[in-house]
Amino acid sequence: QVQLVESGGGLVQPGGSLILSCAASGRTASSYSMGWFRQAAGKERLFVARISMSGGFTAYTDDVKGRFTISRDNAKNTVYLQMNSLKPEDTAIYYCAAYARGGYYSVTSYHSWGQGTQVTVSS
Repeated sequence: QVQLVESGGGLVQPGGSLILSCAASGRTASSYSMGWFRQAAGKERLFVARISMSGGFTAYTDDVKGRFTISRDNAKNTVYLQMNSLKPEDTAIYYCAAYARGGYYSVTSYHSWGQGTQVTVSS
C-alpha cells in the first residue's frame, strides 16, 4: 500500500498560480497511475487530472484543460499539479490518490487517498 501526503495549497488571487505536490511513501508511487481530485464545500469529489505510471499519458477534466498540468517525478516519488489562471470556482480541497481499476475519472477507481490540501482563489 502507498501513503500519500498533499501539500502546496493556499490562498491565491484570481489569475494566480499554485503548484500542488503529492508525496508518496511505502510502496513507490511509480507502481501506480495517479490522480488528482477536488471537492468544493458541500459538493461531491470530482476528477481533475490523471497521469500514467510512466508519465506518458495524461487526462484532464474539461474545466481545467489548458490551465492545469499534471506531472510526476518517479525518482522523487512525487506527483505534481501545476495550476495556472486560477478562478474562484477552482476553490476546493485537492486530493491525490492511486489508481486501481475502472474509469479513471471515477472516485471509486482510486485508493490510498491523501488528507487533502485547501486551495482558495479569492481577491
